[in-house]
Amino acid sequence: MELTVLGSTGSIGTQALDVARERGYTVTALAAGRNLDLLAEQVREFRPAVVSVDPAVYNEAKAIFTDVRLTADVSEVAALNTDVVVNAMSGLIGLAPTRAALQAGQAVALATKEAMVTAAGLIWEAAAAGGGRVVPVDSEHTGVFQCLTGENMADVSEVILTASGGPFRDGPADLGGVTPAQALKHPSWSMGPKVTIDSATLMNKGLEVMECASLYGLPLSQVGVVVHPQSLIHAAVRFRDGSLKAQFGPTDMRLPIAYAIDAAPGGMQRPGDVRGVRRGPEVAGHLSWPMHGTWEFMEPDFDRFPCLGLAYRAGEAGGLQPVALNAADEVAVEAFLAGQLTFTGIPRLLERVLDETPAGMLGWDSLAQTDAWARVRAWELVGVRA
Repeated sequence: MELTVLGSTGSIGTQALDVARERGYTVTALAAGRNLDLLAEQVREFRPAVVSVDPAVYNEAKAIFTDVRLTADVSEVAALNTDVVVNAMSGLIGLAPTRAALQAGQAVALATKEAMVTAAGLIWEAAAAGGGRVVPVDSEHTGVFQCLTGENMADVSEVILTASGGPFRDGPADLGGVTPAQALKHPSWSMGPKVTIDSATLMNKGLEVMECASLYGLPLSQVGVVVHPQSLIHAAVRFRDGSLKAQFGPTDMRLPIAYAIDAAPGGMQRPGDVRGVRRGPEVAGHLSWPMHGTWEFMEPDFDRFPCLGLAYRAGEAGGLQPVALNAADEVAVEAFLAGQLTFTGIPRLLERVLDETPAGMLGWDSLAQTDAWARVRAWELVGVRA
């Protein structure tokens, strides 16, 4: 198995390389941002043929990476011929390489949820045009994928995504004064700062709801959220006959990453195109049987965590609303981490941007224009002009 890993120095990227190491996969290409020290370690270990870096550090990188082909174009790397492209890039910056990989006929294990959130129709068009395939990496969405294997999509009544509830599920009562340090202490998962803050506001679950609907061709009304603090059940599907099928496993992202790599070559070219997967060997341990302890399930609190409701609102509206929501959220999280915005100010900012988002049809040009507008407007609302 030959892999290309985009976003190799981030949380998902480094864990994808853990899987490659454990299973003996060949890493053909790596794409990173500006963390040249960690990238240099990865290049020494995996010896890829091609490496991509952020254009801002390209000249510095030329002096370091003298034995590999170096580029500042991540889309060029994404289009290289390998067995699986793991796109672990966080944020809308991962959209262009997703498009490039699919148009080149690549199988993509996609951790960049923003691609499906903002541009699902365009992504499926790219897959159809180039012959590429998509499998999600998120634990919830690989859980849904596994529950749907062998099933008929017409028999699906509801898909249920679980949420840990984040660090503020049980308190404090007033979230206005919580600090970035508190919000970054996730109770279940080890993730990058953006995803961790989104998990604390439940925006991450809202993005996953929109992603799930786009992946499997479902209306948002058929995608529900249940808070499950133990984070052992990752997803469930209820069928029209009343039966419920669930996927559960340890809280270790290497397991869904490995599954996505296994599934990607036979992945989806259209929503809900779920096929069987031949699984590789164990990479992340397993839950013992019989299982002990208590598993809890509860409804999410939309009043306490309004970002989840805003995600449903944007997803139902469609068009350019998900693009604006995603862009504004990236600004809001950055501002919160920098101390420029309160925790409760995040949903207020997002709602304001959604209220002002112009109507329009989704296309590559309108997506880029709306993303740029929403970022500028969000920074204006924070008080800092971009």
